[in-house]
Order: sequence, then C-alpha cells, then structure tokens
Amino acid sequence: MSETGQYIPPPGPGGPVPRPAPQPRRPAGSLLSGRGLAWTIAIVVLGVAMLTTHRLTVDEVIIFCVIVPSIILHEVSHGWVALAFGDDTAKRAGRLTLNPLAHIDLLGTVIVPGLLILSGYGWFGWAKPVPVNLGKLRSPRNQGVLVALVGPFTNAVLATVAAVAFHVSDAAGASAYSVPIWAKVLFYLGLTNVWLGIFNLLPLPPLDGSVLVERMLPARWWPAYLRVRPYSMFVIVGLFLLDSITHAGVLNHLSNDVFEWWGRVCFGS
Repeated sequence: MSETGQYIPPPGPGGPVPRPAPQPRRPAGSLLSGRGLAWTIAIVVLGVAMLTTHRLTVDEVIIFCVIVPSIILHEVSHGWVALAFGDDTAKRAGRLTLNPLAHIDLLGTVIVPGLLILSGYGWFGWAKPVPVNLGKLRSPRNQGVLVALVGPFTNAVLATVAAVAFHVSDAAGASAYSVPIWAKVLFYLGLTNVWLGIFNLLPLPPLDGSVLVERMLPARWWPAYLRVRPYSMFVIVGLFLLDSITHAGVLNHLSNDVFEWWGRVCFGS
C-alpha cells in the first residue's frame, strides 16, 4: 500500500493547494552501518529462528523478500515521475534511491506485511510516502493524477516482467508443488505486485486510486473532504479488523481469488 497523500490535490479549477515542501534531508546511510546493520542482523536472526522452529515457511520468507523491494519501487516511481514533471522535492529529500533505509516504515514495510503473510490475509504494505509538491508540477491537476497512478502501474510492470520470465524459463511446465526456489521467487514477485496494484487502486485515501475520486470531486465538497481525509487510514485498518473479528473472510477470499488467477496465468491451469 502506498501513501501518496503527502500532498493535497487541487480543489476545483482554481489551482493546487500544496502543503509546504519538506526540508531536504541527508540521504539514508549505508545498509551496513549503525542502525542499518542492527536492523539487518535482527531481521536475519528472527527469520532464522522462525524457520528453525517451523513457524515460518520458505514460501513466506520469499514473499516477504519480494514485497519489500516492490513497495520501495512503487514509492520511488512516484518521485521519479514527479521529478520528470518539474518537482524535485523527493530528490532533494534523498528519496530517489533504492536504499531501503530511505523508505522503510517500521510498521508498514516490516510489521504489517509480516503479520499479514503469517495470517494468510494477503500481501501488501507501505513505505514512507515520497514527498510530492503539486505546486511545482507544470500541470498540477493532470500531472498529479499521473504521479499517483504510476505506483500501481509500476506494480503491473513488475508483475508482467515476472510472468514473462517465469514462462521463458520453462518453469510453467513444472508442477506447482515442485518448482525450484528461483521460480518461486518469480511467481511470488508477480503475485505480490498484482495484489499491491489492485489494493492501491481502491478509491480510498491515502491509496493511489483515491486520486481519481479527488480529481472529480466538486469544489463545494472539498472543505468537508479535507477534514475527513487524514483519518481515512483508520477506516482501512478498521475494515481489516472488522473482517477478522466477524470472521467474514472477505479479504481472505479476495486473496485466494488473486492467488488462483495468478496460478492460472503462470501454470495455465
């Protein structure tokens, strides 16, 4: 899940109402220095411990390892497109980098994906939102839509690349239960990006799909909408909790449907 809600879309034809651009920050440090090294060791130790106690499967490790870079590429794509349209805010903030330390949000990039993978509720998460200043775009209202939607588009491209590589490697001819590790990586890379793309297109802020609703929202509704928008994440979390508490299984069914569809795409059956 991506939070591109670090800007306020323009209310009507009067032009953008951007939030103040964040102050530039120094790029994140090396993965093997200071806090990065501590995080790396902690995650590796935890993963090994869970594997050896059979609380974590190899497939779950693969899913976690492909979802983190997928989320990061999703976020970086927002910044690169914004830069192409004239906004260098993300670049000055040191966010146009593939160094995960510059993007990792402890809750959204590590804890939430890990818990959802273990609980079987699907694959998604979020990184720290890449800062975007709509006021710097050459055409704020139209290009702002493209900046938001490039995230799910990136997920679609990654899923397509994974599917093509899967078929070119002849892994599609193998049994779904006997594919090699590298083929599983391609399979889950595509699957997680399909799920991330679908989820991010939901028309709920701060998800990327909300930009389409916001683009068409009448100007007179904006004051009320802007008061509610900051709390929309609680609505999303509440829906997950309600689904879990009531055992409705809506999200689990959706996850299973996506899994079965992607299995047909890869294995043809």
